[in-house]
This record gives sequence, structure tokens and C-alpha cells, in this order.
Amino acid sequence: MNYSWNHKRVYRIYTSMKLNLRKKRLPARIKEPLLRPIYPNVTWSMDFMRDSLENGKSVRSLNIIDDFNREILSICIDTSLPSGRVVRELENLIQWRGKPERIRVDNGPEFIANELKDWYHNQSIELIYIQPGQPTQNSLIESFNRTFRQEVLDCFMFSTIKQFNIFSQAWMWMYNNKRPHASLGYLTPHKFLLKYGKINKPNTSEFPTFQQDNCSNNQWNH
Repeated sequence: MNYSWNHKRVYRIYTSMKLNLRKKRLPARIKEPLLRPIYPNVTWSMDFMRDSLENGKSVRSLNIIDDFNREILSICIDTSLPSGRVVRELENLIQWRGKPERIRVDNGPEFIANELKDWYHNQSIELIYIQPGQPTQNSLIESFNRTFRQEVLDCFMFSTIKQFNIFSQAWMWMYNNKRPHASLGYLTPHKFLLKYGKINKPNTSEFPTFQQDNCSNNQWNH
């Protein structure tokens, strides 16, 4: 099939579709060894997942774990989770968990945003980026994501974000408190923390049963 379009018209359509925009180049990332921390709050890992509600509306999940005991610190689900929202979730976590020394992330747009970088700098938290296309460098959170996908996202359909969050919080509590992990000597993340973590046994007020404060109040109104 032949078209009578000349090169000027092709270029005009090409630019109107913004296909001529230069792709943002990521800085070179240094491969960091995936070392197991010897106490809590050394390294947290963080990542996003995608899913949809029953009506087809797209939602995202922000997952955060402590590499020391594989504990899920946050599962936060909403339609939009920009860098500013990520900052608020981290601030909520730090209020009850304490500040990590470093956080490992991929090169997603929310994680490379200046707002998040500035926050890390002001908090004196080291930001570790994995190399592009190398998810194995963030294998602990990737392993958790697979479990969350298999046991929650692929098994249940939710009609609202509120319902999705409530179920995820309940599942997170079971994961942290009732589920033994082979990598933890068949202890649960919570028992491993109490046995080997350099912290005292927490009071109920220090470790909430459901970390409902991890997500901003406005998302529970969906």
C-alpha cells in the first residue's frame, strides 16, 4: 500500500505525537552487593506493583520490607502513589519503626524524582539504586512481590481501594506474625526480630497490630 505523504508531513505527525522527545538517560549505577543486615533498620527495600479493581480501574501497591527479618513494613494501595506520597509513607514508618540507614530501590520515576532524593539527603538516609534491568539486585523485595502476587493479587478481586487495603493489612499481619520463613530458620519475621534484633520486646503501642497509619487517611475513604 502506497501513501502520498511527504517527509514534512510525516515529521509533523511524528513530533505532534511527541515521538521525537529524547529519552531521559539514567546515570550509571554501581552494582551493590546484596548483604544480609545483622540488625534491623540497616536496609529497607521498596518497590511498586500494579493491579486493578473489579471495575478495571488501575491501582498501584507500594511495598516496603526490612531486609534483616523480611518483615513487611508497609503495603500501601491507591490509584496514584507519586514521590510526595512515598515520602509521607516513609515518614509514617519512621515514626514507629525508626530510621533505616539505607533504602534500596529500582529506577522508577517516583524513586528518581528530586523530591524523594532531597528527602533522603535531609534525613541522612543512603539511597541505593539497582542497575537498570537487574531486578535480582533487589531480590528480597522481588521475592516478596511474587508471594503477594500469588497469594493476594491473583486470588482475589476487590471492588474498592478501602477493601483492598484492609485485606492487604490483614494478610500482612499473618505474614509477619504467623508464617515461618526457611531463610529465618523457620521463625516468623516478628519472632526473628525479637530473638535476634537489637531491640527490646515492643509494647503494643510501639508495634501496631495493623499498620493502618502507613497509608494516608484520605485513601481509606475511597
